[in-house]
Amino acid sequence: MAKVYVVTSGKGGVGKTTISANLGCALAKDGNKVCVIDADVGLKNLDVVLGLENRIIYTLIDVIRGNVSAKEALVRHKNLKNLYLIAASQIATKEMVSPEDMINLVKELDEDFDYIIIDSPAGIERGFRNAIAPSEYAIVVTTPELPAISDADRVIGLLENNGFNEENIMLILNKYKPQMVKKGDMLSEADVEKALAIKLIGVLPDSNEVIISTNKGIPIVLEKDEGISKNFENIVKRLKGEEISLAEDIQNNENFFRKFLSLFNKR
Repeated sequence: MAKVYVVTSGKGGVGKTTISANLGCALAKDGNKVCVIDADVGLKNLDVVLGLENRIIYTLIDVIRGNVSAKEALVRHKNLKNLYLIAASQIATKEMVSPEDMINLVKELDEDFDYIIIDSPAGIERGFRNAIAPSEYAIVVTTPELPAISDADRVIGLLENNGFNEENIMLILNKYKPQMVKKGDMLSEADVEKALAIKLIGVLPDSNEVIISTNKGIPIVLEKDEGISKNFENIVKRLKGEEISLAEDIQNNENFFRKFLSLFNKR
């Protein structure tokens, strides 16, 4: 039986799809068989981030309409042979999918995978309800800005109303800028964790490298074995119950910025 995670947020633009792709890759690199599902019906971004957009034949909507089975809709990753995608349809709407459809989709797959990662659309409407329905665990993504934190708080409340609790809701803090935190111009990881009162399982820097890799359709954990990739490795270890200090993520972030600034200063 697969462990099923939904990656969600209240606010768009916090990096949820990029995190879903990299988390799926990091779990697959760790030897697990992984399926990532794009539940953002109508937009369809996860296939682009994974560099699989030209390999899509069937989508989630084809499965729900009964045109193909869930296994027939799977797209295998080009480099990570134990990573698979079920893509969203760009021509459908979220109202064409129900929570029961998502539960049935996951039931069809869960015996064949170790992990299933569902990339939820932002917000708290139908797409959110669809994405959380088959999920056992929820990873809430936020950035250190107050609007994102406020929306994340709202999402956590909705998750709790749908049966989740502090044991199966986790937090990833994205777009963290250590230099701003040191100056007191940005909330720290401890501030955000205290404000939302759920377990923080990863801190990711605001990185140009992530933007570049995303635009190339190559998740950064497949390009590098240091910096941000280490942070994703740490997240995978924490999901598996290992006690890894968040200070390691912060240290990786600081090392990353030192290298970035040294390159800039050489120009």
